[in-house]
Amino acid sequence: MILEGKGLVVKYPGASAPALAGVDLGLGAGELVAVVGPNGGGKSTLLRALLGTVALDAGTALVTGRPVGQVPRAELARIIGAVPQREEPAFALRVEEFAHLGRYAHLGPFAPPTAEDHARVKDALTRADVWGLRTRTIDTLSGGEWQRVRVARALAQAPQALVFDEPTAALDVRHAMELLELTRALVGEGLGALVVTHELNLAARFADRIVLLAAGQVVAAGRPAEVLTDATLRRVFDWPVAVAEWGPGIPQVTPLRPSDR
Repeated sequence: MILEGKGLVVKYPGASAPALAGVDLGLGAGELVAVVGPNGGGKSTLLRALLGTVALDAGTALVTGRPVGQVPRAELARIIGAVPQREEPAFALRVEEFAHLGRYAHLGPFAPPTAEDHARVKDALTRADVWGLRTRTIDTLSGGEWQRVRVARALAQAPQALVFDEPTAALDVRHAMELLELTRALVGEGLGALVVTHELNLAARFADRIVLLAAGQVVAAGRPAEVLTDATLRRVFDWPVAVAEWGPGIPQVTPLRPSDR
């Protein structure tokens, strides 16, 4: 396993209930796992717990079999390429300069970028469809462009796994699909991918496994068709839905209006 959480418990100070209450999750090479669920269900906290950026009250988070706290941050960056939900840049770097930040974990102190570093960055920017923006400063980008540039930085790390928190939130239909097609292709090349998303239908189309999280607990986990069922979704989201089959094992979810009940 590249990432593994065992019995993860996180309770924020002052909260009446834990954000995570005994969550198990694993991510191996060559698989795409989607984490879905209602707002406040613990999805982003789960990512932070797995990456060691929030303290655990119980349980263990492992990276390639080692407790995440024992993995040096530079090594962690060579293993995991993460794109958080929010990020405010401190400096108005050019897009190409920002993507080069993904190579720092591979460089020695004060070492200049090598030809390989430049090639990795160009490939990452190209695959994220932002090579044409390379001379722009990041403070001039639209929300969707900024999202794709952050994905390019993660790709430039050449990691073993990618971790995305709502990667398609600011993207139009084309770029959302292109991002997940790219992620699926990278998974086919042996990477692991963990994707937190509210897009149930995209999760169903691209994920090997789905983990449905609500109130800090795993409600269901398994193949998309096993998790995205009418009864489960109606109960978890407290809203009527209709689930149809797009293709073999690929459910598609349609939210209903109250008058459709």
